[in-house]
Amino acid sequence: MSLVARLRAYAANAFGLSAEPTAEVDDEHLAATALLVHVARVDGVLAPTEVERLARLVRGRYAETDAEARALIERATAMDAATRDVAQLVEMIGREGGEDARARLLSMAWSVAGADGQVDEFEEALVWRLGRLLGLDEPAIAFARAQGLTGTDAGPLQIS
Repeated sequence: MSLVARLRAYAANAFGLSAEPTAEVDDEHLAATALLVHVARVDGVLAPTEVERLARLVRGRYAETDAEARALIERATAMDAATRDVAQLVEMIGREGGEDARARLLSMAWSVAGADGQVDEFEEALVWRLGRLLGLDEPAIAFARAQGLTGTDAGPLQIS
């Protein structure tokens, strides 16, 4: 049984959710969304602006509709809760997508962290750690930070 299947079964048992995916979702997209959920929750406050930013990013990158984005975020939230360490989620993402894809994910993480207008020390430390786990060097992490935190106030995001 794969790690994702075990996590789905755990979530189904612990949270009363379906162990079967509601839509075909790439496991890497689910793991990436779980990382973004973790970033949003790391400071202990899930601000409405973070929830909205997370939904927009997921819809723009991993889901086609708002309903698909909500379903993916719900599954990712359960996966995050069942995961002991974000390194497990990073392992699921792998490195096949290339450095650009990993940097784009890190930019999204910075964007979620800064959605409420500030990046606190827990968010800062977590996202830097994610950058290192994703195999990015310091300049690439700093560049992703600049991209992700640009436009963190109201308005469309320019993360592609």
